[in-house]
Amino acid sequence: MTRSTVTHPAGARSTGTRSIDPGSLTRFGFLTLPNYSMIACSAAIEACRMANYIAGEAVYSWTALTLDGMPAPSSSGFALSPTVVLGDAGPLDVVFVCGGINVRHAVDRRLKDELRRLDRRGIALGALCTGTFALAEADLLDGYRCAIHWENLHSIREEFEDVQFTEDLFVIDRDRFTCTGGIAPLDMMAVFVEARLGRDAVVRMSDQFIVDRVRHAGEPQHPPARSRFAVTHPELERAAGLMRRTIDAPLSVTVVAQRIGLSPRQLERLFKLHLATSPGEFYVTLRLDRARELLRLSELSVTDIGLACGFQSAAHFSAAYRRRFGHSPRAERNGKGAPSETGASSVSPSIP
Repeated sequence: MTRSTVTHPAGARSTGTRSIDPGSLTRFGFLTLPNYSMIACSAAIEACRMANYIAGEAVYSWTALTLDGMPAPSSSGFALSPTVVLGDAGPLDVVFVCGGINVRHAVDRRLKDELRRLDRRGIALGALCTGTFALAEADLLDGYRCAIHWENLHSIREEFEDVQFTEDLFVIDRDRFTCTGGIAPLDMMAVFVEARLGRDAVVRMSDQFIVDRVRHAGEPQHPPARSRFAVTHPELERAAGLMRRTIDAPLSVTVVAQRIGLSPRQLERLFKLHLATSPGEFYVTLRLDRARELLRLSELSVTDIGLACGFQSAAHFSAAYRRRFGHSPRAERNGKGAPSETGASSVSPSIP
């Protein structure tokens, strides 16, 4: 694993921000929001526990936090305990906001005020999974690079133009530590461990967790399609990538084929052979899945979402959406098709 470096994006505001040595941070608070991702939070905590085990001493400490001190239910229904009132927590170096599903409903004025108070006190702030949304809503990420779970990436970019959202697994930018979901927090916490205890400690931690390697910050998130379709065909991946980048202004299948150096007939055969679908059907599915993401996670109007996903009329958008999901875009917006778990949408045909 290569050690992550602190980044300073062009044009970033420097007022009130400070560079922090990850090796100096040992006291972590995990502010659990309702319906937070248990696996993301647990991965970060377990990294601290294992580092202590390897070091043979209590190098790291951690505290589960909520605004009122009552355990918050995770998206699986379980909760961390004991839980401490955020205002009563002892000295902390970093507070991670732990998000999950329906994070928008978990962010209110009180939470934003508390996060701003922590920032004024000089406590570094971080986020796991969708917790990044809370920091952005509190205006605490303007001028920063940051990470968020891939399922929320496109919708959140529409809302916060002063924040640079990346597709990286995690981002360390000065006094902000943001990470995606799943087990990616384990990778991020390894940066802290390596900075303080050395690379050998990270290698031993990987062995204990039975993972083949710890990933570094610059690695991209991997949408689920690669494993779902077991596809590594370079032309197919290039075609799918081009389609993903042009969702708002779809290209013809002929143009897609030309841009990747194939004939339309060759492209059709490629999709049929590997994905059992046509390029056109695949393209529409990409656009509709993006529309569903925006309906669930953004505040854009249904009409604007249809346009953003390449549908030129509301009627066309509604009809296509109903064929794919069994209900209209407005029904989706009203909660008919809400996801059961962050990062676990039904099927997504996107290929990295």
